Amino acid sequence: MKVLKSLLLFLLLMLGAGYAGSQLLLHERAPADNQQVDILDPQLIQRGKYIARTADCIACHTTADGQPFAGGLAMDTPLGVIYSTNITPDRETGIGAYTFSQFDNAVRHGVSATGTPLYPAMPYPSYTIMPQADIKALYAYFMSEVIPVRQPNESSTFPWPLNLRWPIAWWQALFAPNRQFVAEDPTDTRLSRGQYLAEGPGHCGACHTPRGLFYQEKALRLADGDSYLSGAVIDGWRAKSLRGEARGLQSWSQEDLELFFKTGRNNIAAAFGAMADVVQHSTQYFSDDDIGALSAYLKRLPPVSDKLQHFSDKTDTTTAALLTRNNPGSLGAIVYMQYCVTCHRADGKGMARIFPALAGNSAIYARNPQSVIQIVLEGGRMPHTQYDRMAFAMPGFAQLSDEQLLSVINFIRNGWTNQAPEVQRKDIQHMRQFLADKAVNSNTFQEGIHE
Repeated sequence: MKVLKSLLLFLLLMLGAGYAGSQLLLHERAPADNQQVDILDPQLIQRGKYIARTADCIACHTTADGQPFAGGLAMDTPLGVIYSTNITPDRETGIGAYTFSQFDNAVRHGVSATGTPLYPAMPYPSYTIMPQADIKALYAYFMSEVIPVRQPNESSTFPWPLNLRWPIAWWQALFAPNRQFVAEDPTDTRLSRGQYLAEGPGHCGACHTPRGLFYQEKALRLADGDSYLSGAVIDGWRAKSLRGEARGLQSWSQEDLELFFKTGRNNIAAAFGAMADVVQHSTQYFSDDDIGALSAYLKRLPPVSDKLQHFSDKTDTTTAALLTRNNPGSLGAIVYMQYCVTCHRADGKGMARIFPALAGNSAIYARNPQSVIQIVLEGGRMPHTQYDRMAFAMPGFAQLSDEQLLSVINFIRNGWTNQAPEVQRKDIQHMRQFLADKAVNSNTFQEGIHE
């Protein structure tokens, strides 16, 4: 009994020390100041509106049928569900009572007005490099132009003690340090701007960088290592590698990237899943200069050293086989002719900017097949943008058997000149279950997985 009491006392002392230490960390991380912001300055408000677009604030803080920025978006994690918060200027349920200092600490440092650390679902590890002048503009926009909505925030479903917030302060100290933006090439202002957009407000790494055991991004910038923007899986979609290897951006030109960010489509690919929301809510509103800077920076990123640098040569025999009047061969080819060929054509090239190509599309031949499996099962839609009058959608084919799906997906992943690992039946079954679970909570996401 004495041993148990001693052990309990030791644990209580350790918890007390951990809590006390977390408060010191939070105080050091997010000190208060008395800076004032003219929230009625029209130029500041408009600048803040643009910065909110570059940071894609609306995507996470708005539900499909809810008021802008009122929160409530559910994000399912392995530990439970997190709900985004109300960031409208309502004084009771939103951020209307926040001082600028409290707003700044929440956005850049992940500490709320009550002094509690925010869950890392909020991309403050990226936002921390944003200059305070931009946060002032953002504050003016939210306080003056965003419509206040009275909508109480929902608590996470994390069980005790995982719902305790103070341990996150230690996570922040380890994995989300306060830092400044450091240009990779200070002599090139355009590339530096692109780097800043990708690394900071655009928080590309939140989706495109794999995460570690403690849900930390394995690299917050290129200088941190090869993991940066090397590809991950989120919400069952593969967030592609944005690096220069064969399955990354090697096959994309800078012009392809610019058109994709502006319209959500180019002559080969179309945005789908979470990226469709990014284009719809954020990148289509970037200035031409910012789109060009971001695209130029991403195309400059080197390939990941341990990934396939170049594909071996492969001759297209698929097109001729599909065009023959005889039986096209495999079950995959037959399913393709029944369900896919009308839009994507026998040559796999689709119709530019209408029906995405399957041949030569890096989303198709990715090592990780989750995107292909999910879009075949569930379908998808292009983002609505101000540049295209029509946003096309693809129907889902969940009614097909596992055998049919397995055959047709392997067919398109290795048809024409595509080269990709074979998909297994368990991959189809896993995605079916994932989508069934996701139907309960339509905004789930998975811990980042290296592709």
